[in-house]
Amino acid sequence: MRLSWGLLLLVVALALGGTAAARCPTPCVCDNLQSHVLCLNGNLTAIPSTIPQLTKKLDLRGNSFTVIPVGAFLATPYLTHLDLQRCKVERLEEGAFRGLGRLVYLNLACNSIALLYQESLDGLSSLEQLILKGNRIEEIQLGAFGHLGSLTVLDLRANALVYLPDMVFQGLQVLRWLRLSHNALHVLDSEAFAALPTLRRLSLDHNELQALPGEALARLDGVSRLDLGHNPITYVAEEALAMASLKHLFLDHAAVQDVAPDAFAHSPQLHTLDLRENQLQGLPPLAGAGGLARVSLAGNPLLCSCLLRPFHNWLARARVQVEGACAAPPALRGRPLDSLRPPELRCGRAQLLPSPSVPSEQPKTASSGQCPQRCACSPDFRHGSCKNRDLREIPRGFPKDTHLLDLRQNTFGMVPPGAFPNLKELVSLHLQSCSIGALHPGALRGLDSLVYLYLTDNHLSTLAATAFEGAPRLAYLDLDHNAFTRLPVGAFQLLPNLISLHLQHNAIRELAEGDLAGMGGLRWLYLAGNAIGHIASAALAPAKMLEKLHLEGNRLAEVPTAALRGLPALSELKLSRNPIKHVGDSAFLPVASSLQHLYLDNMRLEQISPGAFAGLGPKIRSLYLESNKMSNIPDMSNFTGLEILNVRDVPFHCDCQLLPLRRWIDKLNLRVGATCGSPAEARGVKVKLSTAFQTCSGWGRGEAGGASPDKATAASKPRKKKRSGKSPHRGLKKSRA
Repeated sequence: MRLSWGLLLLVVALALGGTAAARCPTPCVCDNLQSHVLCLNGNLTAIPSTIPQLTKKLDLRGNSFTVIPVGAFLATPYLTHLDLQRCKVERLEEGAFRGLGRLVYLNLACNSIALLYQESLDGLSSLEQLILKGNRIEEIQLGAFGHLGSLTVLDLRANALVYLPDMVFQGLQVLRWLRLSHNALHVLDSEAFAALPTLRRLSLDHNELQALPGEALARLDGVSRLDLGHNPITYVAEEALAMASLKHLFLDHAAVQDVAPDAFAHSPQLHTLDLRENQLQGLPPLAGAGGLARVSLAGNPLLCSCLLRPFHNWLARARVQVEGACAAPPALRGRPLDSLRPPELRCGRAQLLPSPSVPSEQPKTASSGQCPQRCACSPDFRHGSCKNRDLREIPRGFPKDTHLLDLRQNTFGMVPPGAFPNLKELVSLHLQSCSIGALHPGALRGLDSLVYLYLTDNHLSTLAATAFEGAPRLAYLDLDHNAFTRLPVGAFQLLPNLISLHLQHNAIRELAEGDLAGMGGLRWLYLAGNAIGHIASAALAPAKMLEKLHLEGNRLAEVPTAALRGLPALSELKLSRNPIKHVGDSAFLPVASSLQHLYLDNMRLEQISPGAFAGLGPKIRSLYLESNKMSNIPDMSNFTGLEILNVRDVPFHCDCQLLPLRRWIDKLNLRVGATCGSPAEARGVKVKLSTAFQTCSGWGRGEAGGASPDKATAASKPRKKKRSGKSPHRGLKKSRA
């Protein structure tokens, strides 16, 4: 009997094993006991459809998928580990990972992903580790990480990130380690890290940060280790870091020449400070760093003279261990700092040059000139900085080869003619928050190489026609947060290379003809947060190469259709937060051949005409209509390239007039958030789940269970023509809207 039962169990096991093996895709190896499937380097171009349903670990490295489509893993809901390294993935469609609620590890390293969409990672509620290193990510849309509430490690190393906007990591409530090394970051908004309450380690090494992003880092109360090495940081300013839990700071292999005495006064738990391989000749006593136990200065050109004695005495008093050796004078070259006795730190005639870390009444010397008093100059990186020095006049006397000059947060009042003499190599000039009310003609004279000019947060209300004379290469001009009531006519005609113009948050009331004269190369125009109520039909015509036009938060009462004519390259149009009640027919027809991103949200929009989107079609990638008041939207069946559609907080009237929208939503592989606002019995119900359509003529043929819509039905009224050959269950696996 026992033998019979044993044989029976063996037969059953073999039968089950044979069934499982039969489901294993041809190029794969399936370990059914371990629930592990390997499909390595198999030249697969699509996710195999016959992977065993109970698989927990799926390894797809080295294949060729290009796109991970919506619902690609719905057939394997038990996955906990998924490896998609080196699969030539270029795009993650929104909803690509829906159904993987058990996944804890996802590796997408070494692909070609350039953009993370808002819901590319939707459905991964249990994910703990996300590896995205070695891609081409240059943009992360807000909300991309909003559904990753269990993530503890996010690896974004070796991508192409240049800028981190506010709240970009919102939703990562338990993240502990954020890895951003080996990108090109040089701008971090002040709230970039504001939504990371449990972060303990932040890696920002190997980027292009020119200064410590103190304001952004101050939001990270729990971070204990911060990696900032291999950035072109030349100066660590007063109170540069205010991080309550910081214990280990790495600033190695940077370009640091000077550290303020109280730079770390607001980081009381700092234990280890790594300043290896910088350009420090010395350090001052570090006030307020009471917890500091170890400082590494190895590889710095330390001048062991009397000027180093205060720091040396502080080390002994504070019982701080130090690594590093003298580079000069010759008698002490190679001597470890901790082996020196105070009497050995002497100053002779050859050693009386001031160390960068010790204040001096004399200007600091630089490689090709001098540095003004109260300023810091880096000859190696060609940077000069007088930030927040309470200066009343623009200083002179910077090295002739200076490339970046930071004069922020002073009180200049105005910029006089010839303010920057002998700076023909200057590339970037920072004049933010300097109380500037006038930029006099000739102020930039001689700045032949200037590309970036930042005049944000000043008091400018007008500009002379010759204000930018002498800076013909200027490409990026930031005039946000000033007092302009109109565009300064003629001021831009001397800027043939201008690419990006920021005039946000001023008081501009209209765009008139001629305002953009001479701006034939302009590509990005930012005018959000003004009071613009009218745009003349020819106002934008000179900017024929315009790609982005941001007009959100103004007073436009209608879409400026006439003004959009002559903009054949416009791909992004933002009209959010304007009091536009009605969008008429052919509103976007002048830019229909190029438009990809359209923002019509938060306008209290009441009606969109049936022909409003005439001409728009497959090129449209994102459409934002949320927080409006219309009860229906027109035919969008031609929007076959949509990647983002947001119609949340729109009170749709769910009756038979809305049936075309209902059918279209069924077809979409997007999460759109469409909800019924009326009738009363349907209020709050998702349009896709509403039963209000079941009495409509034509219902029941391809509708139930999330069916695909009829491509021909997108008019304001449902067609009554019968259709055949469609399964009533088609589309059951598609995501809910």
